[in-house]
Amino acid sequence: MEQIPSKWLEAAVNELATLPGIGKKTAMRLALHLLDQDEHKVMQFSKAISDMKLLTKKCTTCCNISDETECGICADTKRDHSLICVVEDVRDVIAIENTHQYRGVYHVLGGKISPMDGVGPSDLSIDTLIERVKTHKPNELILALSSTPEGDTTCFYLYKKLPTEDIKITSIARGISFGGELEYADEVTLGRSILNRVPYKEAI
Repeated sequence: MEQIPSKWLEAAVNELATLPGIGKKTAMRLALHLLDQDEHKVMQFSKAISDMKLLTKKCTTCCNISDETECGICADTKRDHSLICVVEDVRDVIAIENTHQYRGVYHVLGGKISPMDGVGPSDLSIDTLIERVKTHKPNELILALSSTPEGDTTCFYLYKKLPTEDIKITSIARGISFGGELEYADEVTLGRSILNRVPYKEAI
């Protein structure tokens, strides 16, 4: 086992190693880098992380992250509020926004149905989506979930739960490969998948 000369350094390495995609060696490099910085820079870094956790809110309409109770997208009167794109998480909102091909609004589920991981419909913002659709009656709902078994299960569950006679339900075109996550798709492919969406019934 690697010997670390300071318990404080070891504690920092262990915490950094809990981040996604960060192993112990990378965590050590990051910790040593922070150790070499002046105190002001490290405190600034620490404050940014703390502020992010304490001050960000969840949009009361779409469940996107926000600095206010309503996110900038939902508050934008120039967006098409009759068009709602349903995504798994905030990373998907960012990915779609980067395509500059979509001018509707979003609904962030907070994940996807995955019984193996103990995630059921009640763990996601599905009830708020159903209530939103019933209250605001949008013209179209785009199911933009990843092409994975869990993503497909979630789409099918939503299709069965939503009032399909009153709303057009579509799915992004399969330019996204099976098993692909939206956040890793290139912007051109993702943009085309949004523009070339198809009725969900045809995508099943």
